[in-house]
Amino acid sequence: MIYVDEDDPIEDDDILIPYRDVKVKHNVDPKTDYDIIKDEELGRGSYGTVYLCREKSSGHEFAAKYVHVKNKEERRNMENEIDIMSCLHHPRIIQLYDAFDNGKTICVMLELISGGELFERVIDEDFVLTEKACVAFMRQICDGVGYIHSQSIIHLDLKPENILCLTKTGNRIKLIDFGMARRFDPAKKLKVLFGTPEFTAPEVVNFDEISFYTDMWSLGSICYLLLSGISPFYGDTDLESMTKVTVGKYDFDDEAFNNISQDAKDFIKSLLVMDGKKRLTAAQCLEHTWLKKSPKQTTALSTTKAKLKKFVIRKRWIKAVNTIIALQKMGAKIDFDLV
Repeated sequence: MIYVDEDDPIEDDDILIPYRDVKVKHNVDPKTDYDIIKDEELGRGSYGTVYLCREKSSGHEFAAKYVHVKNKEERRNMENEIDIMSCLHHPRIIQLYDAFDNGKTICVMLELISGGELFERVIDEDFVLTEKACVAFMRQICDGVGYIHSQSIIHLDLKPENILCLTKTGNRIKLIDFGMARRFDPAKKLKVLFGTPEFTAPEVVNFDEISFYTDMWSLGSICYLLLSGISPFYGDTDLESMTKVTVGKYDFDDEAFNNISQDAKDFIKSLLVMDGKKRLTAAQCLEHTWLKKSPKQTTALSTTKAKLKKFVIRKRWIKAVNTIIALQKMGAKIDFDLV
């Protein structure tokens, strides 16, 4: 059986890449500085393709993300993501190491994270999930989000898929994917109409003004899911999910919450608040009793794991379908008899 380390993670500096301010290199071939290992494809989707790569000078391995920019909007989005990531230097945030632009394709070198998605890991048959382990994960997530906010940035797409484990054996997590992130200027009203429906905040769905508190609603939904295996605002369609978000109703009636502490439920209640200004900030979350004083009981959350597995399987199918659609748009012919 694999028990997650329920203590605060200890940073291992020898596996962390050095922080650096990244400037885009124009009309420079990434292969000048890196060996791109095309046989080691790490991921593929509508955004492009990710390969394993190795820096020639240091031997360090990275994830090379190639994105084809077909129009001005796609280019603007990638430039925004690079600009934001280049100033985020924190142990809980994936690190940007280099960036190249040849006019049609933008390639970014990212910190290599080998542990996979957090939720994929905790549903492993030999992995024992406890409430205390959930505290260890949520404390790190809040730490990372707090740092992002301290840099006047709102993530705007916090969801389970964007929380990765640094390694397959440790308990450290990393927040990824800043494609939707925005800089926040309190002197200007900021409104957006994008995000993942079941994890986005009511003010986004209603196209109202957003702020740092918008991310905090997403953390409430993630925490609810991590503890119970149930997505509080899941709907069969995006429209149904968004409708549930705007109503904001949820409860702790499911059997999965029978072994969950009152402190944990209070933590969730402090985040899933319709009035964004009344939600806990990331800093306040770290001072909440649940995160500050880890629960003493370490009962295995078996019911939660069973429900989480169903959630992850559903996400796998959605991801598979989206990948097929993306490949078809790129001109690939898919034999559905083999899918």
